[in-house]
Amino acid sequence: MRKKILIVLMAFVVLIQLIRPTPNTSSAPDPNALTLHYPVPDSVAHILSVACNDCHSNHSRYPWFDKIAPVSWLVAYHIKGGKKHLNFDEFYAYPVKRQVKRLRDIAETVDENAMPISTYTWAHKDAILTAAQKKLLIDWADSLRKQISDTTHAVL
Repeated sequence: MRKKILIVLMAFVVLIQLIRPTPNTSSAPDPNALTLHYPVPDSVAHILSVACNDCHSNHSRYPWFDKIAPVSWLVAYHIKGGKKHLNFDEFYAYPVKRQVKRLRDIAETVDENAMPISTYTWAHKDAILTAAQKKLLIDWADSLRKQISDTTHAVL
C-alpha cells in the first residue's frame, strides 16, 4: 500500500511539471521604461535590478528552483501581482498622477521593509537591502516624485 501511494505521489509530482506558467521574459524593447525617460543613477539601477525587477518589470530572472511546480506557480502569481501594481517597463505610460503615487509607494514600502518581500529575499540573498541602499532608493524615489510633480505643475 505504501509503495502504491509513493508511486501515485511521484506521478503527480511529475505530471504537475507539465503545467507551466508563461515566463516573464520579454525580448521586445520597452519604449515606456522608466530608465528611458527619467534619470536613474547606476547605483539605483543596480538596486532595482537585483531587488525589484524580477517582479516589477517585463524581464524576470529565473533560478532553477523557480522552474519547478508548484514553486513556479507561486512565482508567476507574485510577478503578475507585482507588475499589476508597478511595472518599471511600463512606467512612462502611466498617467502622471499614478507615476507620482507609485514613486511614493516605493519610498514607503522600502522604508517599512515591506519590499522586497521576504519570500523573495529568502531565495535571493543579494536582494536584501542595506540601510544605505534603502536610503539611496528612498531618496531617489522622493526626488524623482518631486521632479515629476514640479514639472507637471509648471506645465499647467
